Amino acid sequence: MSPFLRLLLALLLGLAAPIAHAQQELLNDPEIYEKEHYGKRCKLVQYGADFIGRIDINNDGLIDAVTNSSEILCDGTRGPDCSEEGCPFNFYLQVKEGGYFMIATAQMYSYDFIKRFGNMVFVLKMHPKYCEREEGTDPCEMTVRVRGTKFLTISKK
Repeated sequence: MSPFLRLLLALLLGLAAPIAHAQQELLNDPEIYEKEHYGKRCKLVQYGADFIGRIDINNDGLIDAVTNSSEILCDGTRGPDCSEEGCPFNFYLQVKEGGYFMIATAQMYSYDFIKRFGNMVFVLKMHPKYCEREEGTDPCEMTVRVRGTKFLTISKK
């Protein structure tokens, strides 16, 4: 299976969360949820300033959340789940009834959330294999937009 298809499958599996939304318990706050998770996993844990980003990722007027595991120091190890392919980032949507649910997880280096042609989009910086390039080359830059609860790929380079 090509690296792009693996990424697409991973995103689609992450996007299956909205289908299970009725069965999924809403989180009061993803920051508290993730800090409790790492608090149980690590004896000593610290969080960097960029551990959580609070932005409206799907343009519905509600402030959503993105967590960045590279900003975690767990028992002296920065980004305990990071690898040469980057670190896990979790994307949570807030619902108007109150609470959040996770819509996707992506293993990547970083992201920018920018306005392009009047729309807010993510530029995900990922391992070169996601653009079908060799390791050691420039990172793959995948531009995606969140519509409702779905990530739509606009371009990749």
